[in-house]
Amino acid sequence: MTPRATPWSAVLAAFVGLSALAPVQAGADTWKPVRLLPAYRNECGTCHAPYPPGLLPAASWQRLMGTLPHHYGADASLDAPAAAALSAWLAANAAVPRRSREAPAQDRITRSRWFVREHDEVPPAAWTSAAVKSPANCGACHAQAADGDFDERRVRIPR
Repeated sequence: MTPRATPWSAVLAAFVGLSALAPVQAGADTWKPVRLLPAYRNECGTCHAPYPPGLLPAASWQRLMGTLPHHYGADASLDAPAAAALSAWLAANAAVPRRSREAPAQDRITRSRWFVREHDEVPPAAWTSAAVKSPANCGACHAQAADGDFDERRVRIPR
């Protein structure tokens, strides 16, 4: 008998090397990896880690895609066809309701409940160190973040 997946099992899977997560089928108890869309990796991954779409609910992705000219203080505008394609892909691969009951503050992955819980052992000073700078800088501790690999066994918090 297979143990039932919980909302946090999906988060655990993200941290053991999956690029992103999506349910195999509606109501399924298992999860499968979703490869990052090359356009997403190219457009979004040039400024920050291309976050797996399963880390935010669809409503958050919709708001983020709708405000690209003012994306956290930067202009991340895309042409209409590219924005539409990325929006559709993000929505299709977003966190499912049982995994993400509410959008995090300001639609920031780093303010989601699971992120805070997963990173509770990180010393507060690490977030503001010159090597890390902010919780959004995944690559500072997760060397393979750009490839969707967040395996805890390979985490190295800079000192």
